[in-house]
Amino acid sequence: MDLKDYIRSIQDYPKKGILFRDITTLIKNEKAFTETINQIIEKSKKFKFDKIAAIESRGFVFASAVSYLLKKPFIMLRKKNKLPAETHSVDFELEYGTATIEVHKDSINKNDSVLVIDDLIATGGTAEAAAKLVEISGGKVAAFIFVINLFDLNGSKNLIKKKYEVENLMEFPGH
Repeated sequence: MDLKDYIRSIQDYPKKGILFRDITTLIKNEKAFTETINQIIEKSKKFKFDKIAAIESRGFVFASAVSYLLKKPFIMLRKKNKLPAETHSVDFELEYGTATIEVHKDSINKNDSVLVIDDLIATGGTAEAAAKLVEISGGKVAAFIFVINLFDLNGSKNLIKKKYEVENLMEFPGH
């Protein structure tokens, strides 16, 4: 099954000049979604990790299923002011703005190895912020797994230069 066949491309979303890779067409197909989860699990076997973290919100779709099947704790990395308890926060740049993500301070323990899952990597700003959250919490990033890598925006390359392990299921150009 070629998972690329289940990704819809939308021009000028969320703003002019962006070619958005839409995963809703992938997750609404039970066979494609199942295959996606199976491929993430297969790639995760390369790494030793204690917990799975995902970046709000589309990363939750994939990581929660993987977490359930692997019987690993699931950690939510959420947008600012969405978590009720005490948090660590990291501000970062997006390809079309700025944002903040947070994690509960009690979610990641010292020396926890955390697999970070997200739907897509573009420039890598969100992923780098996720890594910082894991690290300021006392953990370490075991690896990143992305469903889609927008290869020409260099996010994966930037993570690899910073000595992070990176896997993806498919690649598209970003423009």
